[in-house]
Amino acid sequence: MSTRPPHRAPLRRAGISAPTLDVVARLAKVSPATVSRFLNNPGVVAEKSAGRIRQAIAETGYVPNLLAGGLASSRSRLVALIMPSVSQSIFNDTIDAIVDALSRAGYTAMLGLSGEDDTRLASVVDAAIARRPDGIIITSAGTGTIRERLLQSGITIIETWDLPDAPLDIAVGFSHRAVGHAIGDFLIAHGYRRPLVISASGARARARYQGIVEALEARGRPAPPVDYLGGTTRFGEGRRRLASVLESGDAPDLVICSSDWLAQGVIVEALSRGISVPGELGVIGFGNLGFAADMEPPITTIHVHGERIGNEAVQALLRRAAGEDVQPMVDVGFSIVERGSTR
Repeated sequence: MSTRPPHRAPLRRAGISAPTLDVVARLAKVSPATVSRFLNNPGVVAEKSAGRIRQAIAETGYVPNLLAGGLASSRSRLVALIMPSVSQSIFNDTIDAIVDALSRAGYTAMLGLSGEDDTRLASVVDAAIARRPDGIIITSAGTGTIRERLLQSGITIIETWDLPDAPLDIAVGFSHRAVGHAIGDFLIAHGYRRPLVISASGARARARYQGIVEALEARGRPAPPVDYLGGTTRFGEGRRRLASVLESGDAPDLVICSSDWLAQGVIVEALSRGISVPGELGVIGFGNLGFAADMEPPITTIHVHGERIGNEAVQALLRRAAGEDVQPMVDVGFSIVERGSTR
């Protein structure tokens, strides 16, 4: 039988009082005030002391009473992050960046999923406001009563992935209409005459389509046909929608997709029918997801700075919390990544 001592478990057992901040301070050989500063903002404590405090917290199982601290300081150290989805999502880089940046600053992120078509947005917003977070970072603030509830909450609201005409508070993102203009200019410059748009039906995707229409009409070209999806923009939908268009007798020379997943499906369906890409059919995606460069042919797409959006959103929140002036609109821009799926 092994004589190794058992792993040192947290001290929370029946009959044993919950560990206190003073216990953590004694074990870490620092003052209680230093432990408190570490819990509120880890970055202000010297790394050697911070390491001892982390070890003491791990050994004791200490959990700070954030509710009591929040009541005393009017800060909850909680930030609500509201996104449509995390499954095959273009928002994942933004989510990762936000969670990492908040953690470094001593905040906890509470993630709420509003649904692909924001079907749960109202209930998720209400749940977030009820917890009185220090901030709400959201991709869509909705319309009407949802926006009004967010405004009336008094909470710092940061809208991301867009630059709305009238932001609620702070906006970090890019212009989807400008994306559409850039796509319109691209297809004209590359000689495409029969574009088709296969798109999600949300406000951001519709703004991109409107930008395409404006760019084409400015050059005397008609608005391209658009096939709006009622639900998700997945690989299978790309295949099905292109198949339906081709079987109806239409023959686009370019398909503009509202996600790289759709673009992938369009390419696979075209190749399965003997249609060369990009020779006979060009394909443009959106999001520059990891697989886009690995496709054959690789996907021409719109690169969005998702990680920067997340970091800029958290920095805006921290500046607001520190009482500093905050720029109401932060444009992170975008770029077209030209690859082998277009000529």
